[in-house]
Amino acid sequence: MTVCKGAGKFKSQRVLGPSGNQKQMFILLTSNVQQILSNFIKMPQITENGQAFDVVKYFLQLLEEDRDMSSGIAAIRTLLMILEKKQFGTIHILHTTMREAVAAMRNTDLSIAAIVSAGELFCRFITLSLDDKDMEECRQIMLNRGKIFLTKLLNSRQVIAQQAQRFITDGCRILTHSRSRVVLKALITASQNKKSFHVYVTQGGTGNSGEEMVKDLNAAGIDCTLILDSATGYVMESVDFVMVGAEAVVESGGIINRIGTYTMGLCAREMKKPFYVLAESFKFSRLYPLNQRDLPNEYKYSRKHLNDVSKVHPLVDYTPPAYITLLFTDLGRLTPSAVSDELIKLYM
Repeated sequence: MTVCKGAGKFKSQRVLGPSGNQKQMFILLTSNVQQILSNFIKMPQITENGQAFDVVKYFLQLLEEDRDMSSGIAAIRTLLMILEKKQFGTIHILHTTMREAVAAMRNTDLSIAAIVSAGELFCRFITLSLDDKDMEECRQIMLNRGKIFLTKLLNSRQVIAQQAQRFITDGCRILTHSRSRVVLKALITASQNKKSFHVYVTQGGTGNSGEEMVKDLNAAGIDCTLILDSATGYVMESVDFVMVGAEAVVESGGIINRIGTYTMGLCAREMKKPFYVLAESFKFSRLYPLNQRDLPNEYKYSRKHLNDVSKVHPLVDYTPPAYITLLFTDLGRLTPSAVSDELIKLYM
């Protein structure tokens, strides 16, 4: 019932709902729109001169060819390739195309944290201050900016590894979780600087990532021991500090990383051991989880399990900033409280 005012009197007027036929038409239309959107996301192809460029295929191929490439870097390379292959009529069309490509890459079974943050930062960086220019000129500027952005990020591991050197000393014992490319780079750099140390590596849950890390360390001539995840507390009292990577750094200064990192942080804090995080700036994400449940399911579980997560374990967990001593990034060494300031600078 709605009340209408007229001729000095109030009259009640019944608002009629849609008829049965109208309801059926609405349901059918809604179903068709959902199907179109679903198909649109599942068909991530950019067309140029009649030739299709498969976004997901190219993205996965990059990762297959280089096992040391992170998903974030592969996402940026893919977006840069789209920028090279496709002509855009407007900046709005470019933004739309980039968002569709990121959505397509998110639909893979890889961790989406770095894909999302890297895609957002890339698009933000290349589209700054493009007023009063024609579209082709804008496109060339964006291509040059994209290449500069990628080159800077490709050097980020080396920058972070150098920052960590003063903390890796002769005779120290380090605990790390599973396999992290940037942690591996820092340890190998320390070994090349003639430092002798021992590394304890956890298995890292399912898969053989911990074993791969041990294999890489042995190949570099670094003493290491593979331990069970459940042995973290036992080993913690004998190490000097913990050094882990991250899949994402969130606004609070906490991190999202492979499951078990939070447990390691708890043990480190209880035993008063420094907990260091090594992470590239493209992993800085505009998320602010308050606890484990607050982290979106698409970040925690593979896509095939999203319909029912009650009987599967999460792939990642959230480590709050209170358990982190320092973050080593290509932007410098940061305390967790300084991360929000850097995020504002990145996304301004």
